[in-house]
Amino acid sequence: MADLAGTTPGAADVVVGIGHLKVVRGKRVVLPDFSLTLPRGQVVGLLGPSGSGKTTLMRAVVGVQTVAGGTVEVLGRPAGSPELRSRVGYMTQAVSVYSDLTVSENLTYFAALLGLGRPEVAQTIDRVELADHAGDLVGRLSGGERSRVSLAVALLGSPELLVLDEPTVGLDPVLRQSLWDLFRSLATGGTTLLVSSHVMDEATRCDRLVLLRQGRLLADTTPAGLLSQTGARNADQAFLVLERQAGGDT
Repeated sequence: MADLAGTTPGAADVVVGIGHLKVVRGKRVVLPDFSLTLPRGQVVGLLGPSGSGKTTLMRAVVGVQTVAGGTVEVLGRPAGSPELRSRVGYMTQAVSVYSDLTVSENLTYFAALLGLGRPEVAQTIDRVELADHAGDLVGRLSGGERSRVSLAVALLGSPELLVLDEPTVGLDPVLRQSLWDLFRSLATGGTTLLVSSHVMDEATRCDRLVLLRQGRLLADTTPAGLLSQTGARNADQAFLVLERQAGGDT
């Protein structure tokens, strides 16, 4: 599938560089040969059905996935390098905070690991609209609120790269819009965001779309380019068109 996302960024603008990545889990080849380059200051949507390899790819980018081959570089360093810990924020699908601590206590703990203080904690809690719950135990929050605590942890320290695995799952439309506004603001400020989703209507909120099918790159394009290429009216239909085309090519 041709790359429709525009010109290749210069070396100084490359935040993530993936070359011929291969990941095998058990006996299954999840990513057989995957390459991708992400520039600075974009919201990149990683889209595809469950089992397409989105989470595995994100784990490789943050350096917590064992790989069988290829290279993954982040900000000029091998993925997972210790010096990247304060420069990369990662939100997993599963809530990764302590349920027996309050929102504020969780953020204070993780902030201390980054050498940050209370002002940064309060600011980050505000950014995810949890100020009214700062003193509440995380275990007593709703699923969507707990997800926002995890997102707040990822935002601590204003990382240059944010890797967010389905950050809007379980959120109401108003809050989803608010978070996407935040993502857009971060990208405008120079942060690169890699945001996975299986909700195709979120595609229009991204600068660039990376669509996966069975661990392979189905398309790398813009929202407008996706619709133009497929002749579809929305992202759901476009993905189905690409699925049929890919199936016919095999």
